[in-house]
Amino acid sequence: MSRMRELPEGLLPGAKLHLSPNRDERPAGSGIDLLVIHNISLPPGKFGGPWIDDLFLNRLRREQHPYFADIAALRVSSHLLIRRDGESIQYVPLNCRAWHAGESCYSGRERCNDYSIGIELEGTDEQPYTDAQYTALLEVTREIMARYPAITADRITGHADISPGRKTDPGPAFDWERYRRMLRECRQEHT
Repeated sequence: MSRMRELPEGLLPGAKLHLSPNRDERPAGSGIDLLVIHNISLPPGKFGGPWIDDLFLNRLRREQHPYFADIAALRVSSHLLIRRDGESIQYVPLNCRAWHAGESCYSGRERCNDYSIGIELEGTDEQPYTDAQYTALLEVTREIMARYPAITADRITGHADISPGRKTDPGPAFDWERYRRMLRECRQEHT
């Protein structure tokens, strides 16, 4: 039996669990067939610290930084965060709906939160992501695709692609070709 099947439903092996209240049940029959890649840094351009956790766990206080005044009241969370060192933190079980995409549309289908899994990379649109992040992203992507076979390589997209004009992440710094090559090579090794 694989490690994946030994875990409670919706949890990923190796991820630290920090359950966010910013989730709910997916609509009946919605299925899970899209993976959305995001980026986040709090304050913008700063890495490390407790701020992303605080945002996703509704503990961010507006007085902690001037930027937080506008976002402290938001109720948002991705399913997973991958830190700069490759550490994975899971906030929402995969089978639940995380509040990560906001107003969104993919291939003519709106409300991407209903049928997608959201992964945040600690980073910015302009700064390169780390090798450890690509390695961790590959590993969690493999786990997710094994669990949800409707998520194929062509059903992985960026937040900017489902919310054009409103969002820009994961930005030009994210190396889509590298990520897709890693996925192809991984599939070839396992066939």
